[in-house]
Amino acid sequence: MITHIRGSIIELTATHLILDCNGVGYYLNISLNTFSKLNNKEKVEDCQILTHLHVREDAHTLFGFFEQEERKIFLMLLSVSGIGASTAMMILSSLSSNEIRMAILKEDIVTLKSIKGIGMKSAQRIVIDLKDKMTDLQLNDSNVLVQNHNIKRTEALSALETLGFSVKDINKTLDVILTENNDISIEQLIKMSLKRL
Repeated sequence: MITHIRGSIIELTATHLILDCNGVGYYLNISLNTFSKLNNKEKVEDCQILTHLHVREDAHTLFGFFEQEERKIFLMLLSVSGIGASTAMMILSSLSSNEIRMAILKEDIVTLKSIKGIGMKSAQRIVIDLKDKMTDLQLNDSNVLVQNHNIKRTEALSALETLGFSVKDINKTLDVILTENNDISIEQLIKMSLKRL
Protein backbone atom coordinates (compact mmCIF):
# COMPACT_ATOMS: atom_id res chain seq x y z
CA MET A 1 0.00 0.00 0.00
CA ILE A 2 1.19 3.53 -0.78
CA THR A 3 1.20 5.41 2.55
CA HIS A 4 2.60 8.77 1.39
CA ILE A 5 4.14 10.53 -1.61
CA ARG A 6 6.64 13.37 -1.51
CA GLY A 7 7.02 15.74 -4.42
CA SER A 8 5.98 19.04 -5.99
CA ILE A 9 2.37 20.04 -6.40
CA ILE A 10 1.91 21.03 -10.05
CA GLU A 11 -1.88 21.33 -9.97
CA LEU A 12 -4.16 22.05 -7.02
CA THR A 13 -7.95 22.31 -7.10
CA ALA A 14 -10.70 22.00 -4.47
CA THR A 15 -11.19 18.32 -5.37
CA HIS A 16 -7.82 16.99 -6.52
CA LEU A 17 -4.10 17.66 -6.84
CA ILE A 18 -1.36 16.39 -9.10
CA LEU A 19 1.90 15.63 -7.33
CA ASP A 20 5.08 15.35 -9.42
CA CYS A 21 7.41 12.79 -7.85
CA ASN A 22 10.64 12.35 -9.83
CA GLY A 23 8.90 12.91 -13.16
CA VAL A 24 5.83 10.79 -12.37
CA GLY A 25 2.58 12.70 -11.85
CA TYR A 26 0.20 11.24 -9.26
CA TYR A 27 -3.48 12.28 -9.36
CA LEU A 28 -4.87 12.41 -5.81
CA ASN A 29 -8.46 13.10 -4.82
CA ILE A 30 -8.55 15.47 -1.84
CA SER A 31 -11.08 17.07 0.51
CA LEU A 32 -11.82 20.78 0.77
CA ASN A 33 -10.06 20.80 4.18
CA THR A 34 -6.84 19.42 2.70
CA PHE A 35 -7.12 21.87 -0.21
CA SER A 36 -7.47 24.84 2.20
CA LYS A 37 -4.40 23.79 4.19
CA LEU A 38 -2.27 23.21 1.08
CA ASN A 39 -3.51 26.40 -0.56
CA ASN A 40 -2.27 28.41 2.42
CA LYS A 41 1.19 26.82 2.32
CA GLU A 42 3.97 29.00 0.94
CA LYS A 43 6.07 26.11 -0.32
CA VAL A 44 4.61 23.44 -2.58
CA GLU A 45 7.87 22.22 -4.16
CA ASP A 46 8.55 19.65 -1.46
CA CYS A 47 5.29 18.40 0.02
CA GLN A 48 4.56 15.11 1.69
CA ILE A 49 0.96 14.01 1.13
CA LEU A 50 -0.46 11.09 3.11
CA THR A 51 -2.32 8.67 0.84
CA HIS A 52 -4.78 5.81 0.67
CA LEU A 53 -5.04 3.59 -2.39
CA HIS A 54 -8.69 2.61 -2.80
CA VAL A 55 -8.97 -0.58 -4.85
CA ARG A 56 -12.16 -1.63 -6.63
CA GLU A 57 -12.73 -4.08 -9.46
CA ASP A 58 -13.06 -1.25 -11.98
CA ALA A 59 -10.61 1.33 -10.57
CA HIS A 60 -7.57 2.00 -8.41
CA THR A 61 -7.99 5.50 -6.92
CA LEU A 62 -5.49 7.48 -4.83
CA PHE A 63 -6.78 9.76 -2.08
CA GLY A 64 -4.55 12.40 -0.48
CA PHE A 65 -4.61 13.91 3.01
CA PHE A 66 -2.76 16.77 4.64
CA GLU A 67 -3.05 15.28 8.14
CA GLN A 68 -2.97 11.80 9.68
CA GLU A 69 -6.21 12.53 11.56
CA GLU A 70 -8.16 13.15 8.36
CA ARG A 71 -6.93 9.90 6.80
CA LYS A 72 -7.90 8.03 9.96
CA ILE A 73 -11.45 9.43 9.81
CA PHE A 74 -11.65 8.61 6.08
CA LEU A 75 -10.75 4.96 6.71
CA MET A 76 -13.25 4.77 9.59
CA LEU A 77 -15.99 6.14 7.33
CA LEU A 78 -15.13 3.56 4.64
CA SER A 79 -15.75 0.81 7.21
CA VAL A 80 -19.39 1.90 7.53
CA SER A 81 -21.76 -0.09 5.34
CA GLY A 82 -23.14 2.04 2.51
CA ILE A 83 -20.43 4.74 2.76
CA GLY A 84 -18.17 4.74 -0.29
CA ALA A 85 -15.01 6.72 -0.95
CA SER A 86 -16.82 9.59 -2.70
CA THR A 87 -19.29 9.99 0.16
CA ALA A 88 -16.47 9.84 2.73
CA MET A 89 -14.66 12.64 0.88
CA MET A 90 -17.88 14.68 0.76
CA ILE A 91 -18.16 14.32 4.56
CA LEU A 92 -14.52 15.41 5.01
CA SER A 93 -15.11 18.40 2.72
CA SER A 94 -18.21 19.47 4.63
CA LEU A 95 -16.84 19.13 8.18
CA SER A 96 -13.41 19.13 9.81
CA SER A 97 -12.12 15.94 11.45
CA ASN A 98 -12.98 17.34 14.90
CA GLU A 99 -16.49 18.33 13.77
CA ILE A 100 -17.09 14.82 12.45
CA ARG A 101 -15.88 13.32 15.72
CA MET A 102 -18.07 15.67 17.76
CA ALA A 103 -21.14 14.93 15.64
CA ILE A 104 -20.64 11.18 16.09
CA LEU A 105 -19.90 11.40 19.82
CA LYS A 106 -22.92 13.63 20.46
CA GLU A 107 -25.09 11.51 18.12
CA ASP A 108 -25.80 14.68 16.16
CA ILE A 109 -27.81 13.14 13.32
CA VAL A 110 -28.98 16.58 12.10
CA THR A 111 -25.41 17.74 11.36
CA LEU A 112 -24.50 14.50 9.60
CA LYS A 113 -27.77 14.52 7.64
CA SER A 114 -27.06 18.07 6.41
CA ILE A 115 -24.15 16.70 4.32
CA LYS A 116 -24.97 16.10 0.66
CA GLY A 117 -25.57 12.38 0.02
CA ILE A 118 -26.15 11.47 3.68
CA GLY A 119 -29.70 10.47 4.61
CA MET A 120 -31.20 9.55 7.96
CA LYS A 121 -30.25 5.86 7.76
CA SER A 122 -26.66 6.58 6.72
CA ALA A 123 -26.25 9.18 9.50
CA GLN A 124 -27.59 6.73 12.10
CA ARG A 125 -25.33 3.96 10.79
CA ILE A 126 -22.26 6.23 11.00
CA VAL A 127 -23.06 7.06 14.65
CA ILE A 128 -23.76 3.42 15.62
CA ASP A 129 -20.68 1.99 13.86
CA LEU A 130 -18.15 4.67 14.83
CA LYS A 131 -19.15 6.11 18.21
CA ASP A 132 -16.99 3.65 20.18
CA LYS A 133 -13.99 4.46 17.97
CA MET A 134 -14.21 8.21 18.67
CA THR A 135 -13.73 8.17 22.45
CA ASP A 136 -10.18 9.60 22.33
CA LEU A 137 -11.48 13.07 21.38
CA GLN A 138 -10.56 15.73 23.93
CA LEU A 139 -12.84 18.76 23.78
CA ASN A 140 -11.92 22.18 25.06
CA ASP A 141 -12.99 25.77 24.45
CA SER A 142 -10.27 26.44 21.90
CA ASN A 143 -11.32 23.36 19.93
CA VAL A 144 -14.92 24.56 19.87
CA LEU A 145 -13.80 28.02 18.70
CA VAL A 146 -11.69 26.52 15.91
CA GLN A 147 -14.60 24.26 14.89
CA ASN A 148 -17.02 27.21 14.77
CA HIS A 149 -14.54 29.07 12.57
CA ASN A 150 -14.22 26.02 10.31
CA ILE A 151 -18.01 25.77 9.82
CA LYS A 152 -18.28 29.49 9.03
CA ARG A 153 -15.21 29.39 6.75
CA THR A 154 -16.49 26.37 4.77
CA GLU A 155 -19.96 27.84 4.23
CA ALA A 156 -18.63 31.29 3.33
CA LEU A 157 -16.01 29.80 0.99
CA SER A 158 -18.67 27.77 -0.80
CA ALA A 159 -20.99 30.79 -1.19
CA LEU A 160 -18.24 33.12 -2.44
CA GLU A 161 -16.83 30.51 -4.82
CA THR A 162 -20.32 30.12 -6.32
CA LEU A 163 -20.34 33.88 -6.91
CA GLY A 164 -17.22 33.50 -9.06
CA PHE A 165 -14.38 34.69 -6.79
CA SER A 166 -11.06 32.83 -6.79
CA VAL A 167 -10.52 30.40 -3.92
CA LYS A 168 -7.06 31.84 -3.17
CA ASP A 169 -8.45 35.37 -2.78
CA ILE A 170 -11.39 34.10 -0.71
CA ASN A 171 -9.10 32.21 1.69
CA LYS A 172 -6.87 35.25 2.29
CA THR A 173 -9.90 37.49 2.92
CA LEU A 174 -11.59 34.98 5.25
CA ASP A 175 -8.37 34.55 7.26
CA VAL A 176 -8.13 38.30 7.88
CA ILE A 177 -11.81 38.73 8.80
CA LEU A 178 -11.95 35.69 11.12
CA THR A 179 -8.79 36.82 12.92
CA GLU A 180 -10.32 40.25 13.54
CA ASN A 181 -13.83 39.03 14.44
CA ASN A 182 -14.28 35.97 16.67
CA ASP A 183 -18.08 36.11 17.01
CA ILE A 184 -19.01 36.99 13.45
CA SER A 185 -22.03 35.26 11.88
CA ILE A 186 -21.82 33.48 8.51
CA GLU A 187 -23.99 36.20 6.91
CA GLN A 188 -21.74 38.98 8.25
CA LEU A 189 -18.65 37.06 7.15
CA ILE A 190 -19.95 36.78 3.58
CA LYS A 191 -21.02 40.46 3.48
CA MET A 192 -17.65 41.68 4.81
CA SER A 193 -15.83 39.42 2.35
CA LEU A 194 -17.83 40.82 -0.57
CA LYS A 195 -16.69 44.32 0.38
CA ARG A 196 -13.02 43.30 0.44
CA LEU A 197 -12.85 40.98 -2.57
